[in-house]
Amino acid sequence: MNRTLGSLWKRYQSTPLVYRIFLAFVVGSAAGLLFGDRMSVLSPLGDLFLRLLNMLIVPIIVFTLLTGIRQLSPARLGRIGGATVGLYALTTTMAGIIGLVVANVLQPGRGVEFVAGEAESQVPPTLTEVVLGIVPTNPVAAMAEGNLLATVFFVIVFGIALTYVRARQDEYAESVDSLFEAFEIGAEAMFVVVRGVLEYGVIGVFALMAAGIGTEGIGVFSSLGMLVLAVALAVVAQITITYLFVLMQVIGDVSPIAFLAGARDAMVTAFATRSSSGTLPVTMTNAEEDLRIDERVYSFALPVGATANMDGAALRQAITVMFAANAVGQPLMLSEQVLVLLVAVLISIGTAGVPGAGLVMLTVVLNQVGLPLEVVGFVAGVDPILGRIATMNNVTGDLAVATIVGKWNDAIDLDEGVWRRAPTGFSERSIFGD
Repeated sequence: MNRTLGSLWKRYQSTPLVYRIFLAFVVGSAAGLLFGDRMSVLSPLGDLFLRLLNMLIVPIIVFTLLTGIRQLSPARLGRIGGATVGLYALTTTMAGIIGLVVANVLQPGRGVEFVAGEAESQVPPTLTEVVLGIVPTNPVAAMAEGNLLATVFFVIVFGIALTYVRARQDEYAESVDSLFEAFEIGAEAMFVVVRGVLEYGVIGVFALMAAGIGTEGIGVFSSLGMLVLAVALAVVAQITITYLFVLMQVIGDVSPIAFLAGARDAMVTAFATRSSSGTLPVTMTNAEEDLRIDERVYSFALPVGATANMDGAALRQAITVMFAANAVGQPLMLSEQVLVLLVAVLISIGTAGVPGAGLVMLTVVLNQVGLPLEVVGFVAGVDPILGRIATMNNVTGDLAVATIVGKWNDAIDLDEGVWRRAPTGFSERSIFGD
């Protein structure tokens, strides 16, 4: 008996983690549909997984950002930082455009009987507050409160200051290197913890999907199905056109199919957790072990992306506002749609990478075009589904940008990991091939 159990355990451990997580995702979803609300008893197991992931966010951001900055001169940091931010701006803008195009084609909301729900009571921040909020008044408090944009800003500024102190070649230079080494040890320790958390993730993802689908039910698809369909199609278009074609093929000349194989763990985890920030440990593991991106690139690009690159939020908000306009019988003119695009792109930067933040930010865009805020309550029923789809889009974009920045800076090993023997085109390789 013990020998049989030991053999099964070895076979389980030898199975790639992505297959185990994907199986947990499918079985959990099926269990939720079959047993309904009874699966809510598993919620604590899913919540534990989310808490473990959230526990890792701030220390990983601090340690990995500082470790990455250590390997960069101020000039090179400027090149990598500029390329990263520029690509994030490009992909977010394209996401907003794709969202509006899909919404104009499908016209979600037409024929929907609008029943006013309870609007979100929380007052959304203004654009000025979002920008000023990036600069923390108390960095320690920002870390304790999980204010990730403020944390990233302070850590980058602190890291750049350390590189300038080291460049002075005075009595402090050696001490700066010792400090960086301590941060590097901290980063390695955190990745050991990440691997342990991901092993538990098989149980966590099963519980999240079983409890989530069991509680939300399949009804959310039928009541507001066109909105869900529009967001899903727009995300497919964003991933295919912007990430796989424009970034991978046109700009980067690397295999889009191999990229998907390298990003699959993060994509599944993002869909299950609805949190870009919570998925960050998995995203970094994919970048290092599968996509073979150099630490000096991914340790900068991914934390910034998890907090500031919200392609899915821009896309989702653009479509939802069009849905709202159609539902209340106030179709938007072209000029109003351009305004929606600008606001959605700008405000997505301030959308925290945590579940539920999109509803609050949606009120900003609705205000700009004079639509009733009660729409927020109306679409809240499908927010969990929309959030999962958009979050998966976000982490895919983070990894795509990190890959291209790595390619531009000779900071990616295209002979190892998922890139090994990978063609450059879309064919001849399975997404789940090694």
